[in-house]
Amino acid sequence: MKFTWYIAGRYFKGNKRESRFLSFIKIMAIAGVAVGSAGLLIALSIVHGFKSTINEKIVGFAPHITVNTFMNDPMNRADTLQVFLNEIPGIEKAQPVILGQVMIQSSRDVSGSGIKGVPVEGDVTQLREYISEGEYQLGPTESGLPGIILGSELSRNIGAGIGDRVTVYALDGMPSPLNTPEIKQFTLTGIYQTGIARFDDNFALVNIDSARQIFEFSPRQASSYDINVGNLEDITPIYRIIRDETRFPYITENVYQRYRNIFAWVDLQEQTIPLVIGVMVIVAAFNLIGTVLMMVLERVRDIGILKTIGAKSKAIRRIFLLEGLFVAISGLIIGMGISLLFYWLQINYQIIPLSEENYYMSTAPVEPHLLDFLIVSGITILLCALASWVPARIAAKTDPVKVLSIGK
Repeated sequence: MKFTWYIAGRYFKGNKRESRFLSFIKIMAIAGVAVGSAGLLIALSIVHGFKSTINEKIVGFAPHITVNTFMNDPMNRADTLQVFLNEIPGIEKAQPVILGQVMIQSSRDVSGSGIKGVPVEGDVTQLREYISEGEYQLGPTESGLPGIILGSELSRNIGAGIGDRVTVYALDGMPSPLNTPEIKQFTLTGIYQTGIARFDDNFALVNIDSARQIFEFSPRQASSYDINVGNLEDITPIYRIIRDETRFPYITENVYQRYRNIFAWVDLQEQTIPLVIGVMVIVAAFNLIGTVLMMVLERVRDIGILKTIGAKSKAIRRIFLLEGLFVAISGLIIGMGISLLFYWLQINYQIIPLSEENYYMSTAPVEPHLLDFLIVSGITILLCALASWVPARIAAKTDPVKVLSIGK
């Protein structure tokens, strides 16, 4: 073991003669680095978790690309558009859907809602994964009525449960004796919950044949086309192809455009929170200046003796620089341990609950990345090394003659 490493290690471990004050400030310096690094790692994992969870929910619930018409007029030859979409490589599934506004009534209450008609086998999205009660069933039920799936908030608002009969009213314009609403009854077969209010509050799913009856669409008509791609990275390129190849009155939109406000909110969190928490690491690192300087002042006599027996200034500087790095590495290891403990507690016990109404999820998600550990470790050690350099230089410039003469 090199001389400088040996002395630095002995100084870092301390001994019985070391003052309690020096031990205290050393412990506080280690704690500062530990809290700063742990806070930054935890913040980064929560931000990554937020982004992944919200992206997964939106991209899973909403179609990747939609093709609508100007003023939301019906597509009169939706089958022609289907032929065009089938020729585009990368599209996993494309299907016509019928959209409209209705009133949905149960035996207890009534509420306005959007309704979507999709093929009975299911839509292009991953809505099945969010069914919290019942099952994904849009075909005929035991009651003889077709199935309907409601969002959790909508079903709660009208007081409907699985197996209940619900009535859908569709009206074009003001009601009158000559303008009566189209009425159709369904059996509630499934309730889904994504945690995103705009999805759960006012959305119902039925089979496309029932939607055609309600809104009086012909078999070749549709409100829009929902498209899912096989690879999420292909959403933007395929969107551009469809946008450029289709003409008025078709309007193409991708999921990132439709929900740009939510994606912008997530990106803002990812950019600002780590910067704010990162200040903790910077403050903790530069606290080492005072800590290592106190170590130098407490060991002035030792420095004089080391220089007297032949230790060079470079070696003295390296000793105190290493001692500062030992403090930083110890704090960093403790900080990583704290962050890993937090991940385990949050995953298993959900110690940080959230308001689902505001955050789109009931608990704070965590998603640690190995790259974050490497980056935080590198930055922390670099900052601590820079902070230890100044007092280490002061130690190297100590005059052994003056120190020993003072000691006499």
